[in-house]
Amino acid sequence: MPSVPKFAPRALGAMLALGLGGCSLAPAYVKPPVGPLPDAYKGAALPEGWALAAPKDTEERAPWWTIYRDDTLDTLESKLDANNPDIAVALARRDEAQAYLQQLGAQQAPRVDLDASPTHDRQSDQRPLRGSNQPNEYDTRTIGLSASYELDLWGRIRNEVAQGRALGAAAQADLASARLSLQAQLADLYIKLRSLDVETRIVQDSLGAYAQGRSITQKRMDGGVSSGLDVARANAQYADAQAQATELRVQRALVEHAIATLVGVPASSFSLPAKTTAMTLPPIPLGVPSELLERRPDIAAAERRVFAANAGIGVARAAFFPTLSLGAAFGWQDMGHGGLLAASNTFWSLGPAAALNLFDGGLRRGRDAEAKAEFAAASGQYRAVVLRAFQQVEDNLSLLQDLGREAKEEMAAADAGKQSQALATNRYNEGVVSYLEVVTAQTAALQAERTAERVRTRQLQASVDLIRALGGGWRHVSTPSSDVSQR
Repeated sequence: MPSVPKFAPRALGAMLALGLGGCSLAPAYVKPPVGPLPDAYKGAALPEGWALAAPKDTEERAPWWTIYRDDTLDTLESKLDANNPDIAVALARRDEAQAYLQQLGAQQAPRVDLDASPTHDRQSDQRPLRGSNQPNEYDTRTIGLSASYELDLWGRIRNEVAQGRALGAAAQADLASARLSLQAQLADLYIKLRSLDVETRIVQDSLGAYAQGRSITQKRMDGGVSSGLDVARANAQYADAQAQATELRVQRALVEHAIATLVGVPASSFSLPAKTTAMTLPPIPLGVPSELLERRPDIAAAERRVFAANAGIGVARAAFFPTLSLGAAFGWQDMGHGGLLAASNTFWSLGPAAALNLFDGGLRRGRDAEAKAEFAAASGQYRAVVLRAFQQVEDNLSLLQDLGREAKEEMAAADAGKQSQALATNRYNEGVVSYLEVVTAQTAALQAERTAERVRTRQLQASVDLIRALGGGWRHVSTPSSDVSQR
């Protein structure tokens, strides 16, 4: 077997060392600045009974919705994660990004191919330079092993891999964002459902009082004490309360259907029993504003896309420089006579190959400008996501503060309405006032109690929105920003 030239191993080792020590043309990555971060949230003065707490992102957290201490909500949230089709889509996109990263990573390894081709050939009688003693038909048997490896001198492959790794991390954070958004949407709907149950109970209690009023006015009219006007007012009030109860049933059915869709169950086969126990407002750990950058999955996704765009600049710049690859081949070939694996039938080749584009009409300059524009857009998007995150936290903190005060005022109004209703009823029974006074007091009392329940519901929904704005129970898994050596 012919020997391999002595210089070949030394040349191969030198080229591999050169490739492994190649530079990267991507700019040194710096996370886009978002301006000075505040030391505390402006609306951090929480309602009475709440306390600030600094969560530890290095520790696992329980599912965030468990702070509402509702077993039904816990069950629904677990079904959401298992059955919701939108989460399945986000999960598939995450897997797609990971598969793409695997494809990119394959470029860092040599490619090895094995070929075998036993063929029967016929050559043309008019083939140029054909020898007179060459046969018209002949067999060819070839077995060969070839290998190729691109020396990543300018960091193109490493930047592509770093870009794919960052996009994979962004897809993982997108999955967390989708989960958090749907979990919060489910919690919001569940709170609305329970609020409608409480309102229905309030209206049903009022219907009982109104039915007694109808009976009393009818007896007084039969006894000649009051006129038919009082009976008409009592009947009108009762009918209006019945209409309110019907409207509440309609709203509850729609909310129940929306919950069914979220948990992946057909609305026709899904139902939740009524539960009139009011949910309580839980304390929510805030932490400090700087932690928001680590807790929000959408912020992490936006930052990883900035890093990916930065690596894309390195990929675009590498196109201006030549590509250098190493190739090697070894095998056997004969014409179908004797032993194919004989030493005299061997062939081999070894050597580098270089390619450089000399003119492309501005294609590479255009791609470089495009990569820089993508980086600028990703940086702007990152800053926008961060600013919106702080706005959402402050919005919901302000809502919780204002709704806390409003809830106290509405509860006071509801208590006063009940007292007014009792006084008006007593005065009517004593014959001091007309039934109009009773109707007015009862209507005001019902409205005040329902309004108080709606404000309390808005408080609970604002607490869910605050948890979502703070990142929920997601724990950021950092992806190193120095995936590519910046030399």
